[in-house]
Amino acid sequence: MAGYGTPHFQNSGGYDVIEIGVAEFMCVGADAPFDHPHVYLDMGDEGEKVCPYCSTLYRYNPALKRDETLPVGCAYHDKAA
Repeated sequence: MAGYGTPHFQNSGGYDVIEIGVAEFMCVGADAPFDHPHVYLDMGDEGEKVCPYCSTLYRYNPALKRDETLPVGCAYHDKAA
């Protein structure tokens, strides 16, 4: 996957569970200024991971692309200044 950084996800909507198409990712919490330290998470073989900062449960869904989420809109894209 050369040329791609680690995908980042956010939970500004306050969802309990977010399905994502990757097993290694960064959680940023909510959009700034309500974000938390950006933490790298790896689901390993479990297929799901709880963020230790915001308690969002991320669940791997192989049907999703690397930047897709369920619910829609939880992929984080840094806004250029």
